[in-house]
Amino acid sequence: MKKTVLSIIMTILSLNTVFSQLDIQLSQYMFHNSSFNPAAVGEGGLIQITGQHRIQWVGIPNAGQTTIFSVNTPLKIGDSYNGIGFSFLNDKVGQFTNQTAHLQYAFKKKINSGMLSIGADLGFLSIGFNGDSVRSIPIGDYHKLTEDTEIPKTSVTGMSLDLNVGVYYSTPKMYAGISYSHLNSPTVEWDLLEYSQKGLMYLTGGYNWIYPADTKYVIKPSTLLKTDFTTFQLDVSTRVEYDNKYWGGLSYRVQDAIVVLAGINISGGLSIGYSYDLPTSKIITVSSGSHEVMLVYSFEYIFGNKASKYKSIRIL
Repeated sequence: MKKTVLSIIMTILSLNTVFSQLDIQLSQYMFHNSSFNPAAVGEGGLIQITGQHRIQWVGIPNAGQTTIFSVNTPLKIGDSYNGIGFSFLNDKVGQFTNQTAHLQYAFKKKINSGMLSIGADLGFLSIGFNGDSVRSIPIGDYHKLTEDTEIPKTSVTGMSLDLNVGVYYSTPKMYAGISYSHLNSPTVEWDLLEYSQKGLMYLTGGYNWIYPADTKYVIKPSTLLKTDFTTFQLDVSTRVEYDNKYWGGLSYRVQDAIVVLAGINISGGLSIGYSYDLPTSKIITVSSGSHEVMLVYSFEYIFGNKASKYKSIRIL
């Protein structure tokens, strides 16, 4: 595994211009649509604060950790419906670091029983490589990483503007969205190297199915497709929620993992979720899986009143 990882890094960095994909992976994506689609900010009519932390492939050194935080709120200006938000990401995998910060905005228009949103977020991404942490491990019988002149000998970081766009439509029973990240194909410079971040398209959708209609159980299937038009990743998920409080479910990430989901809506607008990924590929021989925890706090603030109004979150 170490030789494989080091070979990949060596191959990538042997080019003067690097093309790669560092967008994050979240198993509880259905609770955080605004993390990949800016048009989803302000959904649900509540101020929403979301934090997620993911530990990828436990047991593999430097396999990766991700922390993402966002806050967004609906905003009505006259007869116009809007959503605004802010998101921050800190992601590490191998010797790579990836940090982003974005301001998000969505224009919303009521259509029949639903809301159509068109959104964008603008910010920056900072991508780095810890060259001083690369050890002199031979690859094959002839190549040492520390002797490769194309690999930085020190820690390097580059920064660039980043633009994401999206469209999102939701009703009380369903939602669907399409978005595209890194629309401007941002490029960061590392000394004599350039790192180009490829764009990625997201397609997502979900549904609330009450069966039978007079019970407290709600079945919530959802899906997320990611593609750079060369490869793709597909998540298919189903959750069962009881009495708008407890939920559990399963998800399948094609050719990657089976995911177990569980969570609870606590009074006061606080929700806690957890997911565990069991690898279905050969990675299971060296890793026990991936863990992800999530906190969501949702509330409504009524200006002019002494007290705020709190509600439990309802997300498809």
